[in-house]
Amino acid sequence: MQLQMDATSLDRFLAEAFPQVADDFVIETVGEELVVRLLVGHGHLRPGGTVSGPTMFALADVGIYLAILARIGPVALAVTTNASIDFLCKPAAGRDLIARVRILKLGRVLAVGDALIFSDGDAAPVARASMTYSIPPK
Repeated sequence: MQLQMDATSLDRFLAEAFPQVADDFVIETVGEELVVRLLVGHGHLRPGGTVSGPTMFALADVGIYLAILARIGPVALAVTTNASIDFLCKPAAGRDLIARVRILKLGRVLAVGDALIFSDGDAAPVARASMTYSIPPK
């Protein structure tokens, strides 16, 4: 697998294309598996002090998007065409979330990825997501 973008170039791309959310994410590793951290803040919480479902969805979506871009380069218009997420257990309060992402299929037009989301420091996942992206023609 040939990578087109490393963590630094993915960070730069995210800051330029999506400045409204870029500061929420830290790309930790890029390779066969991409690992991205969501810096959980007050705005990510729901009543009861746990991380909201939409926040976990955003982490999976951003993580899989970045894993695809790491392989195809900076294609801003790659878009989510299908998404499924399973919430497995309540995330730990007051801890960042970590997504471990792998690309299952990368074709000319479609890419399929999988993300396991963990509370920082926990071995058991709190959510699992599968997403398909449409890659625009060159």
